[in-house]
Amino acid sequence: MVGSDIAYLLLYVDDIVLTASSTSLLRRLTELLHSEFAMTDLGDLHHFLGISITRSADGLFLSQCQYVVDLLQHAGMAECHSTATPVDTQAKLSAMDGAPVADVTQYHSLTGALQYLTLTCPDLAYAVQQVCLFMHNPREPHLVMPKHVLRYVKGTLSTGLHIGTGSITSLTAYSDADWLLQELHAPISSATIVYCDNVSAVYMTANPVHHRRTKHIEIDIHFVREKVALG
Repeated sequence: MVGSDIAYLLLYVDDIVLTASSTSLLRRLTELLHSEFAMTDLGDLHHFLGISITRSADGLFLSQCQYVVDLLQHAGMAECHSTATPVDTQAKLSAMDGAPVADVTQYHSLTGALQYLTLTCPDLAYAVQQVCLFMHNPREPHLVMPKHVLRYVKGTLSTGLHIGTGSITSLTAYSDADWLLQELHAPISSATIVYCDNVSAVYMTANPVHHRRTKHIEIDIHFVREKVALG
């Protein structure tokens, strides 16, 4: 930050995305980078790591359309028929169904590619998570899942992620938590309010009991807790 202005720099190997809240700060940072490194300013962002960016008056539209086309081609499914949902709700698979797949690398490759696709297609998150459950020992029936996801994305090539303009004044999260009510034939038409309960975190600040849910808490967090306790 420089005064009230702020800049963001995203770096991946030798690809850089740079933006700032003011043109003057952006120009100054670009000049500083030019003075230190040999680099080329490609202007407005249009493509980054397989993600295409389209600008409009109301924000940015992020899409991985070409990435999906290449993925379908790589999987030999360029001419496949599309499906309406990313997951087969009727399938009930277990970890031991069927024989192990002949080519584990193919399953891993497809799964990794689908994980990257969730960056602009969050509607795939659950389906891809189900595919990941069998990464350690994929079996022949499990291959149906990533292929089903691919058939879904074949029919949703034009979808993507829209990032609107304007300031951020609040945090909004969405949860599809009304399905239980649908089973009871009591559907709701408005959004569901989801409250966050941090009581457990508060309790751990006073009594850092060690169990499997806290094993990944870093040592420095406990150090800070102790310093706070000592005043």
